Amino acid sequence: MKKMKKWKELLHKIRIHIIMFLALLVVAGISYQLLRTELLTNSQNLGTALAHNYASEENRNLTIYEAMLTFGTDAIHTRLENQEPQQEIEQWAQTYFKRVQSILGEGMVDPYAVVNGEIIAANPWEDPSYDIFQTIWYQQAIQADGEIIFTDIYIDAIDHMPVVTIAQKCKGMDAVIAFDISLENLQFQVNTLELPESISFFLCDGNGTVIYRQMESAYPDQKIQDYLDKILLGIRRGDFDRYDANVIDIDGQRRGVYYSMMPNGWIAIITIPYSMILEDLEQITIGFLLLFLVLLLFLILMTWRDLKINHQIERTNETIRVLGNSYYALYRVDFGKGTYEMIKGSDYVRSKIPPCGEYQELLRVAGEVIEADAYAEYIQSFSLSNIRNLVVHRIRGFGGDFLRKFGDTYRWVNVRILFDESLAPDEVVLCFQDVEEEKQQQLQERKLLEHSLEVSRQSEKSKQAFFSNMSHDMRTPLNAIVGLSKLAAESVGDPDKTASYIEKIRLAGQNLTELINDILDMSRMEQGKVILNHQQFDLKECIQECIETFQFQAETEQKKFVWDFDMQASEVMGDSLRIRQIMNNLLSNAFKFTASGDTVSVSVTQIGNQADAKYKIVVEDTGIGMSKEFLSHLFEPYARETRFGTKQVAGTGLGMAIVKNLIDQMNGHIYVESEQGEGSTFTVILPFIVAEAQEHQKREENQADPKQFSLEGRHVLLAEDNMINMEVATEVLEMNGVHVTKAWNGREAVEIFKASQPFDFDAILMDMQMPEMNGCEAAKIIRHLARPDAASIPIIAVTANAFAEDIAATTEAGMNAHVSKPIDFNILCRQLEKVIDSDK
Repeated sequence: MKKMKKWKELLHKIRIHIIMFLALLVVAGISYQLLRTELLTNSQNLGTALAHNYASEENRNLTIYEAMLTFGTDAIHTRLENQEPQQEIEQWAQTYFKRVQSILGEGMVDPYAVVNGEIIAANPWEDPSYDIFQTIWYQQAIQADGEIIFTDIYIDAIDHMPVVTIAQKCKGMDAVIAFDISLENLQFQVNTLELPESISFFLCDGNGTVIYRQMESAYPDQKIQDYLDKILLGIRRGDFDRYDANVIDIDGQRRGVYYSMMPNGWIAIITIPYSMILEDLEQITIGFLLLFLVLLLFLILMTWRDLKINHQIERTNETIRVLGNSYYALYRVDFGKGTYEMIKGSDYVRSKIPPCGEYQELLRVAGEVIEADAYAEYIQSFSLSNIRNLVVHRIRGFGGDFLRKFGDTYRWVNVRILFDESLAPDEVVLCFQDVEEEKQQQLQERKLLEHSLEVSRQSEKSKQAFFSNMSHDMRTPLNAIVGLSKLAAESVGDPDKTASYIEKIRLAGQNLTELINDILDMSRMEQGKVILNHQQFDLKECIQECIETFQFQAETEQKKFVWDFDMQASEVMGDSLRIRQIMNNLLSNAFKFTASGDTVSVSVTQIGNQADAKYKIVVEDTGIGMSKEFLSHLFEPYARETRFGTKQVAGTGLGMAIVKNLIDQMNGHIYVESEQGEGSTFTVILPFIVAEAQEHQKREENQADPKQFSLEGRHVLLAEDNMINMEVATEVLEMNGVHVTKAWNGREAVEIFKASQPFDFDAILMDMQMPEMNGCEAAKIIRHLARPDAASIPIIAVTANAFAEDIAATTEAGMNAHVSKPIDFNILCRQLEKVIDSDK
């Protein structure tokens, strides 16, 4: 509070400087935005003008072709109207074709005509299967009926070269003249364009195929075509009509896009890098930052000067305030004259005596409020004669505690006599301080010590009971694992028995894992180390996954398992890992305490449709229920009901305590209703911020792809220092068709990856705790390697560390996902599918 007050005072003193500084920042920010807008708008105007100019130039280049074509069609039209013989028309056409080639240049065009169904060509071809009447250019010319048409680029059936065909039909006549122009000759016409190196120019046909390009860098044709397809899609949608519209080019550079549509359907496109457009703005920004630093330095100097001037005064005032506030009453006593002066007095004393007077009057009024048992000792200790004696013998800090009446209640007060050379020789200061809280704290210390001792005894007793239960519960699955392992070894010849024993070993191991996880979670909660990781997730999908894990158990134990969802919005912000932990504990309890034929049900309901909605989760069972006496202890750590007749169920008594702790951290509530022999109902109310779904497109793509994911043929680098874990993981992966390369520590994993060819590995499975180099260090090194697959190779952390901060550490190290030990290989395969598919 004191520091905050000082800061408030400081801000108050320099408020004018701050206001001026903030005003300058606002003006600079607005100016920056206006200047940026102006530069982008000017760039749009310039780019569009350039695109129009180059489009017009290209259109003029095509005019000569159009003029020669129109001349030919008009001449043939006249001859057909005059009904000249076909032979004379063909002779004229051959002469015309030669003139065209002489004017445009030998080989620049390939002219030909179709007159009365007969083909007339300057360069005749022999292909009886070629049906000219089904060609694109012929069909378009017929439909245009006299208008000149330009085809898109296509591969010529005769020469097998990319060409553009310009064609025109004699209106009302059965005659079409066409020029085939190779792409090479079209490019020759635009090679005269002069643009700065960083500005790119593209000329495309109506389908978006590149006719001509002028770029700073060279790239494969397909890469350029893909880049242009993205631009053309944006042009058709109108995305580039805004002044600030832009595209990321092949080099990852942001560019403005400007275009012009040509009459023949072709498109001229200009792209200008933002670095060129905003080059002047960057210089202005640097200048502004320098000005900002100068003004900031000026503000600091002005503030320092003001603080220096007032510093000494403030320290003095603070000292006086501290002393004055420490005491509720201060009296200056002249023991030589037998008088007092009231510096500060309580309301009661001020109402009884004047500010100055005889000291005996002060003692008399004090007797009205001081506890009767202490008043006699007070009179003797603070008489004028005793005060004089204390001063003579230089006894400092004399005083004591007594009960004083304030209104109708008594509070503890401390009185002290202070004297110093700065006072007059016969003067002291008598000060009274309220020490009720300190005194009560002292009086309660003994009670607290006694209570702490009792709590320690109870805690020790509770922990002894816990360790006894835990020892039993952990020995049970351990004994099962050891015993069943021996039985499995002895029953190798009986596959059914061996499979049964292995399944029981797996269940016992799973039970042991749950016990250990509960103990670790409760320990971290008691230390306050549990951190909620708020991210967007699908609440319905999360709970559905938890439900699915218990379906097999329900079928195996012949229990009815039903669920229902009533949610308007399932995308929320929260910690999906902790939601799964809550649901798994509640469902695990429900299945533990139900018998064959019983019912377990889950319902999830959304309460309210606003952004901050609440969700009610109800887990209900028709099992054995709980006694009313135990309900009050249900959420206490280590608590387990052990009444007569209840089947013994493995557990630590921590599950419900963990659930309650997590729900409290989420600002939620949990309610329990239970009857012995009837079952139990757990109702959880949790608030969530409703989030908008952001992955519709991704989901649609996933749904649209009917191909089933397979690990067959994948190459995985497995880093694991434990021989058994390595063997188990390798066997399971190889059973799924995966080729496994082994690394026994993080350093070896890095060396193997370095030595491999790029994209040789599909994924890396990385243990976190390994000798020489741990998994996080190895992942960071791999991510920073100078090779094309270093940043994209999927890395999955496979480790026993399953807490939120451990997951955060793997994410910071650049890992894509996290799978906890003991490994659930279905989850591992799903994670591999996710990261490998997403890498594509």
